[in-house]
Amino acid sequence: MEAEQAVEVDVLKSLLEAFNRHDLDEIMTFFGDDPVLEMPRGSHPWGHRADGREEVRKSLAMRFEGIPDVHYGEDRHFVCGRRGVSEWLLTGTDRGGRKIRVRGCDLFEFDRGKIARKDSYWKIVE
Repeated sequence: MEAEQAVEVDVLKSLLEAFNRHDLDEIMTFFGDDPVLEMPRGSHPWGHRADGREEVRKSLAMRFEGIPDVHYGEDRHFVCGRRGVSEWLLTGTDRGGRKIRVRGCDLFEFDRGKIARKDSYWKIVE
């Protein structure tokens, strides 16, 4: 049996830095072979779900296209065993010129030191 690789908080910080650089190639190095990504918006209670590396990459690319200057700041992270959490403030401007400033978090599940599932949540700003 293969020993579980521990994930440390610095991995989540490095992932966030890659998001802030909009570096999809580097972002994808954090994901395992068959990841699941659940985005906060979509037509289902879980939002939009992407299964597998190709779909995850496409969904993340859509985030950068939809909010070209997206930035994650005021972040905090923790890891406990095979689970992790990142909290952040997302800021940016959508394609229509609308400014976005919203608190959110990502819930992570890890497998062999890589992200197996990333589930994102945003506060609803009205």
